[in-house]
Amino acid sequence: MNGETITRLGTTVDPQNDRILVDGHLLTLPHAPVYFLLHKPIGVVSTLNDPEGRPTVRDLLADVRERVYPVGRLDYDSSGLLLLTNDGALTERLLHPRYQIPRTYHAKVKGTPAPETLQTLRSGVRLDDGTVTAAADVAILRITYKKAWLSLSLREGRNREVRRMCEAVGHRVEKLVRVRFGPLSLGNLEIGAYRPLTAPEVYELKHLAAPAAKSRG
Repeated sequence: MNGETITRLGTTVDPQNDRILVDGHLLTLPHAPVYFLLHKPIGVVSTLNDPEGRPTVRDLLADVRERVYPVGRLDYDSSGLLLLTNDGALTERLLHPRYQIPRTYHAKVKGTPAPETLQTLRSGVRLDDGTVTAAADVAILRITYKKAWLSLSLREGRNREVRRMCEAVGHRVEKLVRVRFGPLSLGNLEIGAYRPLTAPEVYELKHLAAPAAKSRG
């Protein structure tokens, strides 16, 4: 310990400050899992490092001592709810398509989709790569001059899926915000701000992605 060989039983150590080696290997304690909900702004990448030097979500978590990772990603030009944690096992389950974790987005699109267009979005859209999206919940939130706000709830995690879906039916997305991820809601959290999850929120996430839930798929 700290360069000294310990031979006395019952020696007290401080794992936070003492350097302890066993058979030449540094002994470390596992970090307690932590969970944060971030309101990602537009113009921030959903990674911890960016080779292009753009702002990252790590830059917004200055007071978080633990090394946390995003659960999935939000586009550079999208904003909204992003979950970050160091719980690797939970992250893997939340992102696995078998668990079908719902994600809800509010999208401002050019033009007003007709009823048949909304039905196409709900039943499945053929994307530019030839694949067809799964069923989704889609509704018009409000209509403005030559534009509309849509609510879309998906259970897939394809790259830029909402934008590609809307473009495939002729309605380009001008603004995109993720407002829900599973049981988590963005609420009134300010852009760029973050907060720890509550104990009930963590419980709901783990329950939703529990191994027994695989039978849903």
